[in-house]
Amino acid sequence: MSDIEQAARPDRFSVVHRMVGDVRVVVVRGEIDHDVKSVLGNALLPGDGAAEPSRIVVDLGGVTFMDSSGINVFVAAHQAVSGTDGWLRIVAAQQPVLHVLRLVGIDAFITCHPTLEKALEP
Repeated sequence: MSDIEQAARPDRFSVVHRMVGDVRVVVVRGEIDHDVKSVLGNALLPGDGAAEPSRIVVDLGGVTFMDSSGINVFVAAHQAVSGTDGWLRIVAAQQPVLHVLRLVGIDAFITCHPTLEKALEP
């Protein structure tokens, strides 16, 4: 799906990011599936020539659905930042998404926090 198609369907998926100190905070809304995996991956690890963040918090509070595509993106991002002594943390996942994360065991190596404040703690 092209960025133009994504822009035409803002109710389905959106992702924004900002820096809080040296932590990249990525806020995701909507559904995470195969159609948006590259957009999500680029938001986590931009690859635009700038230094990639080594610490990332992903706010999933607005995510209503996630399939294995999202799991794969999170695993790849975790592996990328772990190689630089960084970390990836997930925050505010709604119950259905948290259930998927726990079911596949992601929460064993990517910590899940209830609030952004908790996720930003050292």
